[in-house]
Amino acid sequence: MSTRTRRPARPARPPRKDPVRLLAFEALRAVDERDAYANLVLPPLLRTARERGELDGRDAALATELVYGTLRRQGTYDAVVAACVDRPLREVDPPVLDVLALGAHQLLGTRIPTHAAVSATVELARLVLGDGRARFVNAVLRRIAAEDLEGWLDRVAPPYEEDPEEHLAVRHAHPRWIVSALWDALGGGSAGMEELLEADNERPRVTLVARPGRSTPGELLTGDAEPGRWSPYAVRLAEGGEPGALDAVRDGRAGVQDEGSQLVALALANAPLDGPDRRWLDGCAGPGGKAGLLAALAAERGASLTAAEKQHHRARLVARTLAGNPGPYQVVAADGTRPPWRPGTFDRVLVDVPCSGLGALRRRPEARWRRRPEDLEAFAPLQRGLLTEALRAVRPGGVVGYATCSPHLAETRAVVDDVRRRVPGTEPVDARPLLPGVPHLGDGPDVQLWPHLHGTDAMYLALLRRTE
Repeated sequence: MSTRTRRPARPARPPRKDPVRLLAFEALRAVDERDAYANLVLPPLLRTARERGELDGRDAALATELVYGTLRRQGTYDAVVAACVDRPLREVDPPVLDVLALGAHQLLGTRIPTHAAVSATVELARLVLGDGRARFVNAVLRRIAAEDLEGWLDRVAPPYEEDPEEHLAVRHAHPRWIVSALWDALGGGSAGMEELLEADNERPRVTLVARPGRSTPGELLTGDAEPGRWSPYAVRLAEGGEPGALDAVRDGRAGVQDEGSQLVALALANAPLDGPDRRWLDGCAGPGGKAGLLAALAAERGASLTAAEKQHHRARLVARTLAGNPGPYQVVAADGTRPPWRPGTFDRVLVDVPCSGLGALRRRPEARWRRRPEDLEAFAPLQRGLLTEALRAVRPGGVVGYATCSPHLAETRAVVDDVRRRVPGTEPVDARPLLPGVPHLGDGPDVQLWPHLHGTDAMYLALLRRTE
């Protein structure tokens, strides 16, 4: 009886290392494991990879798209993945989910060919997860590839007529509670909701501010940059533009600042006063964007700015931003709810209070999945305390600006109305005329900016004059 000699099994081919997808995976893991923000994690990863010669500019752009696109659409991709696995997502290891989401975005959210998206993601899975789990990833991605995005949305999102909030939440990748809150802030009805949610899913262009007396917009208009839509000091860089390449930004004479934030500072600076206009206060100054613009505007009028920030490391950032300002200023590490200054000290006061950040979801896409409704309850006492002390800090005839990067009614009008009931002797100032040329500002006297209407973050501003 003859025996056949069995050939030894061929050793498995080692996985190919794809620097782009490996970097994107590392960024997603940092966001998940350390509660980091992509806009802080990604730049140093890209810089290191460039220094090693692993990425060129085109690769860096793809890595950036993979990270931000995956984070923005995470809720939608989770629903798709859940339909393709035989267990609850909570039973799937988080690194596996990150790889699957990264693959889902390539298949459903980019123009990468299906074969390339699947094979590259499976190679990544072999590298970071091992061959066993890579086979699971391969099977799931092939199921996902059977439909395009519209086909999957038709399957995983409930019909609008049955559950409009959940339909919009799944289709536009926002948690349901945020959809509900944004709907309330828009004033009810469906008008504008889809446009707003889609605007949250678009990566915004970088906007610069030319600090008056230190720089001009013309100095920043290089290449394909263009003037801002509303602020006379704003310049929008072309997609992929690098702020650090500009001398004015490196020197601190200009900076990165959303146009909505610029409008808030300008409105406060231009609000009519009764009496002198010599002392200004930024009561929540860190990390220094609005303080930089306010200090420059104050200097043009011979006024001084006090920039207060509770956290010492953020106060140092403010001091760095204000360095070189042509007029007088001071930076103090102080708690705005227990201020060191005497009541009635200032003529103009801005408090841009800590908040949920729901107005900047397009810039920090991971925040929508990280925030919870109960977070608003934690912010509420601080927001009320800061506004209360700001009203005490301003003299009679002076003006306070209450600003927040959130459209949630619990962080905007509810705070202002509650504090006005507690602190007598205030009257609202109509902010709309102080934003000339800006449309869709509502019935006033406060204003709410929107990404889909104004191309800005969803900044809120209420102006209050102290009457006694």
